[in-house]
Amino acid sequence: MNLLRFGLVLIAMVSIIVVKAQENVNALIQKVNAKIEKVNDYTAEGKMKTKVVFLKVPVSAVKIYFKKPNRLKIKNEKGISFVPKGAVSINISNIVNGEKYTALDAGMDKIGNTAVRVVKLLPTDDNADIVLSTIYIDEANLLIKKAKTTTRENGSYELEMTYGKYSAYGLPDKIIFTFNTKEYKLPKGITFDFDDGESAKSNIPRGLNKNKGQAEIIFDSYIINKGVSDAVF
Repeated sequence: MNLLRFGLVLIAMVSIIVVKAQENVNALIQKVNAKIEKVNDYTAEGKMKTKVVFLKVPVSAVKIYFKKPNRLKIKNEKGISFVPKGAVSINISNIVNGEKYTALDAGMDKIGNTAVRVVKLLPTDDNADIVLSTIYIDEANLLIKKAKTTTRENGSYELEMTYGKYSAYGLPDKIIFTFNTKEYKLPKGITFDFDDGESAKSNIPRGLNKNKGQAEIIFDSYIINKGVSDAVF
C-alpha cells in the first residue's frame, strides 16, 4: 500500500512539474510576442546576398515592407523579389502570434555565447501549413535568435537573427535565411551567370549543398509604425 501511495505521489509530482514547465514556456512566449506586437508596420532598407550553388546572384539593395498581421514583401532596387516561394509568408510574427499551437519546453541550448531556451510549437490545426516550428529564445532579452520551420507546401526554412539598435522592437539587424533550393524560383526574364563547380563551392557556407540555399539580409535602417500602403503588397 505504501508503495502504491508513493507511486501516486510521484506521478502527481511529475504532473505538477510538467504543468509548471508548460506555464513557464507559455508565459515566455507571451512576453516575446508582446515585444513583437509593438510593430504595426515597417519599411526597412538593407543589402541582400543570396548564395545558391552553381548560381551567381549579385548582392542587391533591398526594401522590406511589413504590415500586420502577416504581410511581408522584399524587393530589390529593380522591384523584383528573389526570395524563395512561400518564404514571405513565414516571419517571426506569424510563428509566435496567436494561440493556435501547443508549446513544448525542449530545454536549453547555446547560440554563440548566448544561452537560449528551446521551444517547439505544434499547431493545433491539423490542416495548418506550418507542421512544426522550433524557436530558440534569448530569455534575458526576450529575443528569438533562431527559428526552424517545416511547412506542408513550401519546404523547410531556418532563420538566424542578430540584433542591435532595433532590439527593443524585436527587429533584427541581420537575418540569415536558409531554404530548400527547389523552392527557389527565378522571376521571368531574369537570368544569372552560372558558377563553375570549384568557384561555387568556395563561395558557399559550410553545411550548404545543391539542395540548400541561403539569403543574408543586413538591415541599414527601419521606419517603424509610420504606415505602409496596401498597394505595396
